[in-house]
Amino acid sequence: MRELSFSSVVQQAAWVASGEASARELVEHSLDAIESLNPRLNAVAEVMAADALSRADTLDSRRHESSAKMPLRGVPIVIKEENDIAGIPTRYGSAAYSTPARADSEVVRRLRAAGAIVVGTTRMPEFGIWPFTESEAYGMTRNPWNLERSPAGSSGGTAAAVASGMVAAGIGGDGGGSIRLPASWCGLFGLKAQRGRMSLAPNADLWRSLGVIGPITRTVADSALIHDVIAGTTAVDRFRAAPLAASMYAAATSETVTPLRIMVSTKNPSGGPAADSDTTEALMRTAALLATLGHEIIEADPAYPKLNLPFQLQLSGGIGDEAARADEPRRLESRTRNMLRIGRPLRRLGGWAERTAARLGEPFLDDLFGRVDLLLTPTTPTAALPIGQLHDAGALTAVRRATPVSSYTSVWNVLGNPAAAVPAGFGADGMPLSVQVIGPPNGELSVLALSAQLERSQPWADSLPPAG
Repeated sequence: MRELSFSSVVQQAAWVASGEASARELVEHSLDAIESLNPRLNAVAEVMAADALSRADTLDSRRHESSAKMPLRGVPIVIKEENDIAGIPTRYGSAAYSTPARADSEVVRRLRAAGAIVVGTTRMPEFGIWPFTESEAYGMTRNPWNLERSPAGSSGGTAAAVASGMVAAGIGGDGGGSIRLPASWCGLFGLKAQRGRMSLAPNADLWRSLGVIGPITRTVADSALIHDVIAGTTAVDRFRAAPLAASMYAAATSETVTPLRIMVSTKNPSGGPAADSDTTEALMRTAALLATLGHEIIEADPAYPKLNLPFQLQLSGGIGDEAARADEPRRLESRTRNMLRIGRPLRRLGGWAERTAARLGEPFLDDLFGRVDLLLTPTTPTAALPIGQLHDAGALTAVRRATPVSSYTSVWNVLGNPAAAVPAGFGADGMPLSVQVIGPPNGELSVLALSAQLERSQPWADSLPPAG
């Protein structure tokens, strides 16, 4: 008997392709899970039940057609609400938007062309500024592993929906860690692909050169399959990554992994405090496991370039870009308006920030990945923090609370490299822990291959949260 709850993307697509399950059956199961769980988690912003069921019926009526060009046929998925979906306002986690999008974003279009069925949009903090999925307009999103903990952000709604079993996968965005941070705190896998790997159309970029779009999933193979579906850019996109030598799914499903030289470091790239003892122990356990798998482990600290200022300047510019699209700017949160006011004179420095990041980053990357194949670090300095981090917090207090959370991840947005959050067991408090696997430019295949090897050695997908 099939067990739909917590089944994978790969399983679901195979069931629909073979006729073991219908697209309607999968969508109805997902909608039932959302109805049951969302009142507690506040993960899904808008449920698209009628549209999803209609699309499922259309797919089922064409069951005789080949699924070769539809690798996600019938699979329910959720979309972070910074991505355009035709007929729905793109809200960016804010109450300041009401005009429906005229067309799907390129990523949503590709997902639908591959047979995925969008069942809803997911919560995020306003503009994705904060690593906590909380807002004045829509309240707090909760972590399925402990309802008093945060799922992180900014793709916290997507992560909570996947971790709780509402869906097997959801789309997030990552401008400073916003795929990897929620994956870390919710016990999931999340890859930030190379800058320019996925299209950001209809927009030219996301948070200037910082942001990418991608999935959050329970398994590495699910992530790789979805990445293959959405990979590729359009004439609109500012950035274009070099082609990969093979598919991401092939890398994630091959059991042959060439021995690699892997640097392991607890050093905080931003200069902030190092990870706590639980996280550090998880990192060292993972390093020891990799050594038993035949990899060469080198404990050393990279000489990170100072990129905090370029990151902050681009973040400020990205917030300004998205705020300029607001229908009702007066409905923006007060801390967002303060961030916009503080950052206004700095936005013209975005070009300088990108040039500085390239000038400092290129020799650093050449040196680091001239010596090793991959870098292993913590994803987050701690397990999930309590909810309410933004309650009554002004802009400066929110920045002070937010900065440490993304201190291990944001540097890779500035540099553009692929980096993945990989589950690494649980802490003393029962909350998920995570390590970050960072690859050289255009190194997604090696990141995925190693992540999948870790998954085979210490499986995590069958560890289920209480709220699921």
